[in-house]
Amino acid sequence: LAVGWGSGMDAAWAPSPGDCELVQSIMDCSGRWLSFIPGNLRGDTQELFLDDNTIQVLGNASLLLYPQLWHLSLTRNWLELIEPGAFLSSQGLEVLSLTDNLLFTNYSLTAAALSALPALRMLDLAGNQLREDMVSVLVSNLSSLESLSLARNIIMRLDSYIFTNLTQLLELNLEKNYIFEIDSAFEGLQKLQRLNIAYNYLPCLVGFGLTQLRVLNVSNNIIEWFLTLESDDLFELEVLDLSHNRLLFFPVLPRQSKLHSLLLQDNRMSFYQRLPNGTSLANVTVQFLIINGNSTNITTVRLWEELCHNNLSSLRLLDMSQNQVWGLPDDFLAQMPFLTHLKLNQNCLEAFHLSEQDPLAMLTELDLSQNQLVELGMKVGTGDILPNLQLFNLSTNRLQALPPGIFTHTRKIATLDLSHNRIDLCPQPAESIPCVDIRGVETLTHLSLAGCGLQGMSGRPFQGTSLMHLDLSDNCQVLSGHLGWLQDLVLTLQVLSLRNTSLSSTTANFSALNSLVRLDLSKNSLAAFPTWLGTLRLRSLDLRHNCLRALPRDVAQVPLGRSLRELYLSRNPYNCCTLGWWDALQQAEGLRVPDGREVTCSHGSRALSPGALPEPVLLSCRWQTADLALLYLVLALPTCLTLLVAFVVVFLMLKEKLLKMVKTRCGVSSPY
Repeated sequence: LAVGWGSGMDAAWAPSPGDCELVQSIMDCSGRWLSFIPGNLRGDTQELFLDDNTIQVLGNASLLLYPQLWHLSLTRNWLELIEPGAFLSSQGLEVLSLTDNLLFTNYSLTAAALSALPALRMLDLAGNQLREDMVSVLVSNLSSLESLSLARNIIMRLDSYIFTNLTQLLELNLEKNYIFEIDSAFEGLQKLQRLNIAYNYLPCLVGFGLTQLRVLNVSNNIIEWFLTLESDDLFELEVLDLSHNRLLFFPVLPRQSKLHSLLLQDNRMSFYQRLPNGTSLANVTVQFLIINGNSTNITTVRLWEELCHNNLSSLRLLDMSQNQVWGLPDDFLAQMPFLTHLKLNQNCLEAFHLSEQDPLAMLTELDLSQNQLVELGMKVGTGDILPNLQLFNLSTNRLQALPPGIFTHTRKIATLDLSHNRIDLCPQPAESIPCVDIRGVETLTHLSLAGCGLQGMSGRPFQGTSLMHLDLSDNCQVLSGHLGWLQDLVLTLQVLSLRNTSLSSTTANFSALNSLVRLDLSKNSLAAFPTWLGTLRLRSLDLRHNCLRALPRDVAQVPLGRSLRELYLSRNPYNCCTLGWWDALQQAEGLRVPDGREVTCSHGSRALSPGALPEPVLLSCRWQTADLALLYLVLALPTCLTLLVAFVVVFLMLKEKLLKMVKTRCGVSSPY
């Protein structure tokens, strides 16, 4: 077939088999501007990808030559119609992707074509502008389906008839529609295990009773209430995602379930047993009026008692971040003996108490950052508290100290984030000054103290630790004293951040930290490249936002240059006429400057790219950097030669007169 690109010619293009990519029995003809399925491909093709083409119609004869096809993808075409007999020769088709087409235009004829696929297991109809009535017609005879995607359509309401015959369905994706109401739509889906209704407009979920469901994602809706059907049946639910909604209360969950992940991030949830002003809503009840057809049911819920009926014993992950939680109910955490991850960041907590009654023996990660904590309480007895904790995030609170001996019970703590609290490290000159004692915590490897207002530290605050990562950034006076407090980190410290610590070229020397591989010196006052840097064998160095005019010309030759793999240099006032170091870096093998495009140099009032200096600038720089002695010699040489030539000419012109005058004045008669 001819390629028709000119006016009045057919725009269709049928590629030769060589134009498509063939791997065994898989044929990929994506992005070939095809307007129909080519008929010259291999007859034993089992998987055919025709994505990103311009196919509008799948005709009755389109697939006749490919009877072994089991996977067909027509994603992102202009498909408007699939003729009723299009799949008669493809009875073994199991996977069909029709994402991002225009199937709403002839959906009834397309439905007739789909009904001829007895083995179809996976169907993707996302992005086809389908309404709920269209969906009901399209899937009415697809009883073999196991996975169905209807994402990014215009479905608004789910009634009981829409999925009637999908008895084998295991997975259903309805995200990014306009669903605001569900009326018994899933009751007939007895095998459904995964349901995604995220990014819709559901206001509540009341009477949830899908006992066979394993994963439910209803995030990014406008849900204010989630109430499970009152039942003692065992729910198979393992993952429940209610994040990014408008929940006012903790959800009412099944009494018996296998729930291990509960995601409640970004809601309006709080607990009302105790409020900050001392009042309580513990005895408040709420009545739900549930209207189902002609029947009306009133359910009364005592808010606080209902929480006790939740079965949280199998929970592993609880994310309650970005809510309005002031405090947790009594024994709330005691209901979760297997909890490993607890996220309470970005709430309103002012105090958090740990005790042996809530041992959280399995907890490995606890995030309390971005609250208003002024107190972290701990009741220590004979038992352990947080014995398996590995990550503890307390950043951005109002803490000044931690309970003494807290880390003697956390035998596995590896990462501690205390950034943006007004704390000091022990020891302190005066015992009355509150401080955090991490001495002797051998498992601690990552510590963040950014923005803590630390001043010149003393003693040995890191004695007995094995810190590998230390963040001291945004502490303007932390380097004001002697640096002996770092002596215990010489052998272990690998990553050090000194960003925005008022570091100048002469204030400190970190050459003793010879295990460092990553060093951040950005946002300081370095006017010259510190000489001690050349002795380190770093792999990453950040010098952004300083006052550097140049780097040493031999920077690529010293031990630092040979080990560096990553160097950040932007936001410095480099001199365009002293860029020999830049050329050396460009030639350094294995060295990468990730912000190289942002690096500029100054020439007068202009900021220029060091890799593309204009010729006038280069000429000006040559004059500025030339050897002055040589320059003076070059300038004086013509003058000297001119004077010499003038002297010779004058001498030759006046030679005879001068000789006679000399004879006359100086001549004396000889006696001989």
